[in-house]
Amino acid sequence: MAGSIHNTVYMPVFQKLKVTLPPRKEQEAIATALSDVDALLAKLDQLIAKKRDLKQAAMQQLLTGQIRLPGFDGAWEVKRLGDVFAFSGGLSASRDQLSDTGHCYLHYGDIHLSRKTYIDVEAEILDIPKLDVPLAEVSSSALLQDGDIVFVDASEDDEGTSKHLVVVNPEGRRYISGLHTIVAKSKGNGLANLFKRYCFQTRNIKEQFRFFAVGTKVSGISKTSIAKIELLYPLLLDEQTAIATILSDMDAELAALEARRDKTRALKQGMMQELLTGRIRLV
Repeated sequence: MAGSIHNTVYMPVFQKLKVTLPPRKEQEAIATALSDVDALLAKLDQLIAKKRDLKQAAMQQLLTGQIRLPGFDGAWEVKRLGDVFAFSGGLSASRDQLSDTGHCYLHYGDIHLSRKTYIDVEAEILDIPKLDVPLAEVSSSALLQDGDIVFVDASEDDEGTSKHLVVVNPEGRRYISGLHTIVAKSKGNGLANLFKRYCFQTRNIKEQFRFFAVGTKVSGISKTSIAKIELLYPLLLDEQTAIATILSDMDAELAALEARRDKTRALKQGMMQELLTGRIRLV
């Protein structure tokens, strides 16, 4: 190959390349086997997309009171987040300062990259970056406790301004909220921890975040603005938990399907490597 910006294979070189081919019957058998795996992957992708749409619809209906679960008829209330949470900032540290030793540290980039809305400190502790800093330099408001919510204060797009993680930390591990984060600590016991994972995912909440976001290339949102956002929720903790449990079960089903799809993709890669090199023969 040659070229400065783009690698190029010139025709004379390309014409000299050698490809090992099995007999026609074996080619067809190999292609059929790989095609079957492709079909399975396509079905899994379709099923995952359908399940995601169902979950999105369920969230919109259950988290807005459009549909009430059997056995619940208690009142719902609208409150500003500033009435429900106390907001504070985190401890600034660059990615270069992080390592695998020290106290757990939540970088805002890891919130953006997360596919979940919560982080289980005990289960994920080996993967959480660490910051080696004396605790005396960390304010108590930046130390994350079980049930705390961490929002990002900056995003490259409006959609990202509502990104957040709910902290699962029943063991009380030292966990520091970091650069470009806004920590929300509950003022009381009005919201169930499991419910917090879902109540900020409705269209109404995301629209409010987008409304308060400012900036052009980077959208930012302040503690003062988040405090103005209004949240509708059932007053009964049992109803909150029941709603969140349904959505959590849907998440678990999605995760299982995605794991199956990923395993199938890896299997296909292995099959291609074995079948297309002649290591395993089908005929």
